[in-house]
Amino acid sequence: MSDATGATGAEGTGSGTAGTGGTPGAERRVRVVLVDDHRMFRTGVRAEIGETERTGVEVVGEAADVDQAVEVITATRPEVVLLDVHLPGGGGVEVLRRCAGLAADPERPVRFLALSVSDAAEDVIGVIRGGARGYVTKTITGNDLVDSVFRVQDGDAVFSPRLAGFVLDAFASTDAPPVDEDMDRLTQREREVLRLIARGYAYKEIAKQLFISVKTVESHVSAVLRKLQLSNRHELTRWATARRLV
Repeated sequence: MSDATGATGAEGTGSGTAGTGGTPGAERRVRVVLVDDHRMFRTGVRAEIGETERTGVEVVGEAADVDQAVEVITATRPEVVLLDVHLPGGGGVEVLRRCAGLAADPERPVRFLALSVSDAAEDVIGVIRGGARGYVTKTITGNDLVDSVFRVQDGDAVFSPRLAGFVLDAFASTDAPPVDEDMDRLTQREREVLRLIARGYAYKEIAKQLFISVKTVESHVSAVLRKLQLSNRHELTRWATARRLV
């Protein structure tokens, strides 16, 4: 497990240490709430990390949108929340805003670890500014996710390797990021689809990665093209490349 510039790399570690690496009979325990709008993904995460006797992780609640998340987190008071960035009702940043009091509790702080398919700089920076203790992508392994959860419980900052640089760059700069009015017209989900289209993904691949239907992908692409006044995915790719979104 590397420790660079004050942030812990989260993926590819396989540490296996007691209580943090999923060792059988782990003595440590951490109570976790899963917040993600895809039920199948939550089920997969629960199956991967939620065997408490093996991993030390006890999943005490789940939520699919902002309102549910705030309700469940308030009711269960977990040590760590695994939080998707893009959620119905305002996104992960809204959950962080509404749970700021719980996060600031000196006796029983609720800490947040973003777990998202997105690796976009603005998503990473947004949730960290909002109060999350770290950000890992959904390519992380089960053992490394368990390790990350325990580290966040301990107060560490945990990031997937390439994402820590976004945060360091953002907080090293005193200049506010420029407002992109075109990007502001897009929803969070439309931005996700935009980036994957620009990277050359086929509709079926995008649907699989975002846990949505091909028809829904097509609808998002149509909405993006209309809002940006573009004609096809080639123009969309050029638009995204010019803004360094790819």
